[in-house]
Amino acid sequence: MLESPSILVTVIAFLLLLGPLVVVHELGHYLVARLFGVKVDAFSVGFGKELLGRTDKSGTRWKLSALPLGGYVQFAGDANGASMPDPAAAQLSAEEREGHFHGKPLWQRALIVAAGPATNFLFAIIIFAAFFMAYGERVAEPVVGQVVAGTPAQSAGLRPGDRIVAIDGEAIIAFSDIARQVMLHPGRKIELSVQRGEQRLQVPLTIAARDDQDKFGNKTRRGIIGISQMPVRRPVGPLRAISLGYGESMNAIGTMITALRQIFTGERSPRELGGPIKIAQYSGEAMTLGWREFVSFAAFISINLAFINVLPIPGLDGGHLAFYAAEAVRRKPLGQRSQEMAFRMGLALVLGLMVFVTINDIAGLRLFDSQAVENRD
Repeated sequence: MLESPSILVTVIAFLLLLGPLVVVHELGHYLVARLFGVKVDAFSVGFGKELLGRTDKSGTRWKLSALPLGGYVQFAGDANGASMPDPAAAQLSAEEREGHFHGKPLWQRALIVAAGPATNFLFAIIIFAAFFMAYGERVAEPVVGQVVAGTPAQSAGLRPGDRIVAIDGEAIIAFSDIARQVMLHPGRKIELSVQRGEQRLQVPLTIAARDDQDKFGNKTRRGIIGISQMPVRRPVGPLRAISLGYGESMNAIGTMITALRQIFTGERSPRELGGPIKIAQYSGEAMTLGWREFVSFAAFISINLAFINVLPIPGLDGGHLAFYAAEAVRRKPLGQRSQEMAFRMGLALVLGLMVFVTINDIAGLRLFDSQAVENRD
């Protein structure tokens, strides 16, 4: 087992990971806002007290702030970095409100808000596409290469050469489809449709659960059936690479949605949710494994940021989009008081979740693992 990275390496990796992703996200908001003629008062990486900054010719204050857990773009007419409308702006003349965010048409405001998560998603697609261009596409048909002894696959009678064409009636196109159907569902009974020569067989089996431990001692539980295949790689062009990068990103979102659904339904423990400490830990570990692993992890976190930000929680981008949807239906904005109450509720929810996942992170640190302490002794 590899040694965990030092605190210094972990902190550096976390900053190198989160900093660019925050910049990418906020730059999406900024560029689309400027495209529509919205004035930007501040572009901040981090929250809280300003550590350093400069003001450009357009009046935007570019700054680095003390708490490096996010960032914000504050538009003209905003009361704060969460883009709540400033009540004082209503007293200004139409000329004075020129360039204010909240004076723009609904569709422009929606595009400006959606641009942040969309840019994070696009960033991940570009990373994955670059890897496919550099290393080619991994081709792995859903054909059994090996059957591991003592596993459900062996008990069910699977053989090398069997082609798995469906699981529970859902078509299987690639070997990776099998992993997605299996790894998140330990203990589930499934039925494989198997093509063996001229025969089509229906093979029932129960997915086994296996507790895995990575090179750094992180433990995860996943489902296995006990088959493997040796994939080959083939070169791909730019368009195919982008298509594959998009597919890889959508698969990551699908995995997140499935995991969250399992947490809400009780199939998985809420303790599996992680926060900033766990992200920092994993980023440090990814950095020690090499630049490819670190950049791949950055793409995955970028997708996470996009996904979380589109959730309809007031204070997040998705909350603003929900307000705009209500405005489109009502043909007028929600009242200032309603928005403020929703924002406070959203803020309380986000802070509560942050506290919960931080407690999970601290509890999961091997610093508090008695066996780890004994091993160090």
